[in-house]
Amino acid sequence: MKITNEVTIYDIAKKLNLATSTISRGLKDHHTISKKTAQRIKKTAAEMGYRPNNLAASLRGNKMKTIGVLLPTVTQPFLSSLISGIEVAAQKAGYTVLIMQSHDSYQEEVNLTQSLYDNRVSGVICSLAMETKNTDHFRRFIDNDTALVFVDRVPKNFDTFHVVIDNFDAGYKATKHLISQGCKRIAHITAGLEFSIYYERKEGYLAALKEHDLPIEDELIVKTDAITYEEAEKACKKLLQLKNPPDGIFAPGDILGVSAIQTAKKLGIKIPQQLAVIGFNNDPISNIIEPNLSTITHPAFKMGETSAEIILKNLKSKKKKTDIVKQITFLNTEVLVRESSKKI
Repeated sequence: MKITNEVTIYDIAKKLNLATSTISRGLKDHHTISKKTAQRIKKTAAEMGYRPNNLAASLRGNKMKTIGVLLPTVTQPFLSSLISGIEVAAQKAGYTVLIMQSHDSYQEEVNLTQSLYDNRVSGVICSLAMETKNTDHFRRFIDNDTALVFVDRVPKNFDTFHVVIDNFDAGYKATKHLISQGCKRIAHITAGLEFSIYYERKEGYLAALKEHDLPIEDELIVKTDAITYEEAEKACKKLLQLKNPPDGIFAPGDILGVSAIQTAKKLGIKIPQQLAVIGFNNDPISNIIEPNLSTITHPAFKMGETSAEIILKNLKSKKKKTDIVKQITFLNTEVLVRESSKKI
C-alpha cells in the first residue's frame, strides 16, 4: 500500500522559496500579503493537495472551531429544525457543529457539559433537559470565557444570552382564540413550570381568562411530567372525566394537542363541537391528525440560526463572558387556525 505524507505549509514554503509565515498569512488572505502572492500560494497549495490542520490551529488558540449543541433530543421536529438553523449559520462561518442529547436527564446534561468543555468548543447552545432545576454546571463555560446561548427551554436566572419567543403572548393568543370560538371552560396542560417557557405560556393563558371574566379553576390546569403523548393522554382523561369538563384545551406542544384530540374521540367527544383544541409548534403531525390541529407557529429554524449568529458574533468580541448580563432575543409567533378549534 502506498503511503502519502500530509502536505504542510513547510512543503509549500520550500517549493515557493517563501517563509512559512508568508504561506500561512497568504492562505488566510492576510492584508500584509499581496493578492498576487496569495493567489500563487493558494494555487500551489491546491496542486500539492494541501489541507489545513484545523485541529492544530484550534489547539494553538486553545479552542476548536466547533459549536457545541446540547438538546433534550433530536427526534422532535421543532428541535430538528432548530439544529438546521444552527448548522446553516455555523457552516457559513466555517464552524462545525457537535450535537449531544441529554434525553431530558439532568445528570446526563451535567456529564455532557463536561464533555463539551473537554472538547474545547468555541461556544455552546443549549435547550435545557426537563429534569434540570440547577444550572450551575454551565458556569464552567462562562468562567472559561466560552460563549453560551440558551434557546427555547431557558433558565429563569442565568446571565447570558437567551433566544426565545414571547411565550406569555403566545399563551395569551392561543387562549384568546379559543375564547373567540365560544369556549367558556378552557383547560391548560402544562409541564416544567421551573422553565420560563411553560410558566409564561400558563401566565398568558391566565391573563386571557381574566381579561374575559372566565373562571380560573385549579382542576382545569394539569401538569405533566414530560411532553409526551402518554402523559397528555392521562391529563386529558382526567380533564374530560370531570363532572363539568372543559370545552376547550390549550396544550403547550402539538404532541399533547394530538393526544387530546385522539383521547377525546375515544371517549365519544366531538372535535371541535364539544371540545376545541389548540397546540403549539406547528409540527408536521398537526397537519396530519384528523381533524387538523390548530397551533401556534414556532420559528425553530430562525431560533437556531439566531443562536449561532450570537455565538459567532461574540467570538469576535473582546468583552469577557463574565461581564455579560442576561440578554433576551424575542422572535414572533402566530396563531394558525385549523379544524380542531373552528367552532364558529
